[in-house]
Amino acid sequence: MSFVEIAGLTKRYGALTVVDNVSLSIEKGSLICLLGPSGCGKTTTLRLVAGFAEPDQGEIRVGGRAISTPKSSLPPERRGMSMIFQNYALWPHMSVFENVAYGLRLRKIPADDLNKRVGAILDATKLSALARRHPGELSGGQQQRVALARALVVEPEILLLDEPLSNLDANLREEMRFEIRRLHDQFRFTSLYVTHDQTEAMTAADVVVVMNQGRVEQTASPSEIYRRPATGFVARFLGGTNLFEGARSGADAVDCGEGLVLRCAGGAYAAAGPTSVSIRPHDIKLSEAATGESVNSARGTVARQTYLGSHRDYLIELAGGRQVRVVAPTEIDIAAGRGVWLYLPPAACWALER
Repeated sequence: MSFVEIAGLTKRYGALTVVDNVSLSIEKGSLICLLGPSGCGKTTTLRLVAGFAEPDQGEIRVGGRAISTPKSSLPPERRGMSMIFQNYALWPHMSVFENVAYGLRLRKIPADDLNKRVGAILDATKLSALARRHPGELSGGQQQRVALARALVVEPEILLLDEPLSNLDANLREEMRFEIRRLHDQFRFTSLYVTHDQTEAMTAADVVVVMNQGRVEQTASPSEIYRRPATGFVARFLGGTNLFEGARSGADAVDCGEGLVLRCAGGAYAAAGPTSVSIRPHDIKLSEAATGESVNSARGTVARQTYLGSHRDYLIELAGGRQVRVVAPTEIDIAAGRGVWLYLPPAACWALER
């Protein structure tokens, strides 16, 4: 049995079902990211785990004990969890040390032990030099570290993070993604992390749970979910992709019409009816010369290209008006309106039953 078991979790507000039969198993010491667009149910799922909302159906178990069912629910303060909110929720009149120590004081931890534990967590989060400052004297990234330190110092069974980096600028977000992962590797708290940012999920998570319209679309490691998406929604949301619609043709190919047949490395083919093919923009090979391949090859025209420093972003229009996004090295510089050839390597093509 996993450390955290979520079974058939459902939450409704009137006629609207915001969490729809969600089931998850979370191993002790792992970091799980709930990833999805706004309104997909990820934050409500986190609130149900935290005890800030009660389910209409389903159960939540931690270490084998039921902490939440439709008939009974432990209050948040008895669940052994710490939560980090989007706005950090720091006490403005308290110093960094006092903010971090607050939870320990509520638990009446002896002064010597309190000072030792707070000092250790301030060292781990690189805040020791800022211990006497107040939140208003700190940068956004420093405030986020204080919120992390305050959550970790009480040694929770489970750490919950609700969009913790959404208020930071791009550079600080990048820095804090790695910091959260570093602290997780150091302390190995079981963590449930909500985000709409795919880069955060890929950087921080052991397992990514992609949610859409209240349901789980796919649960897998970051590499597995990127390389082998289960649905078109997952493929588009995590990393962006090109989806070609067609029908199965032979053992490992999909006929997409207009002369384009795509052999695939694997995936889920429909026994009858439509099958899609997903291929990432950076996996497509772009050239002005014919590829010489009879399959996985298409002729098109450059509709636009954008120079982005590390690469060029192309939009290629195929016969019939189908548009394909291609990411190419900067040295491939082909002007809009020029004819090009695309090669879509079979190893990069993934079939998706629609």
